[in-house]
Amino acid sequence: MTRPIENLVKRKATGGRSRPHRTRRAFEKDGYAIEPLVGPASSRPINRRGGHSTSGVIFADFANVSDSTGKSTKSKIVRVKKSPANRDYERRGVITKGAVLETEAGEAVVSSRPTADGVVNAVLTSKK
Repeated sequence: MTRPIENLVKRKATGGRSRPHRTRRAFEKDGYAIEPLVGPASSRPINRRGGHSTSGVIFADFANVSDSTGKSTKSKIVRVKKSPANRDYERRGVITKGAVLETEAGEAVVSSRPTADGVVNAVLTSKK
């Protein structure tokens, strides 16, 4: 699946076809989006520019939950309760930043980006 980059894939104001003056560069290359789900932990390595690499979460079963005092504990994720990013993510159980998780410690809001950071960090909103 390719996405349009700048003026490479557009049409003229008249509706005519615009031929790209160059091809896609290596830094513009695309990948499939990772949608982290609740399940046994697994991650995928992602190659970045400059020889760097990070990891993206594919499945997560635990979250680093911090409370109002700043103390963090590892807590098991039960399910995704609400997702402001997409209503369909709630049904499918996709973990995104801002998603409300039901954990063993209580309800928590995800504060990290699991696909970019490689870990699920959350802040406790209400205790069980």
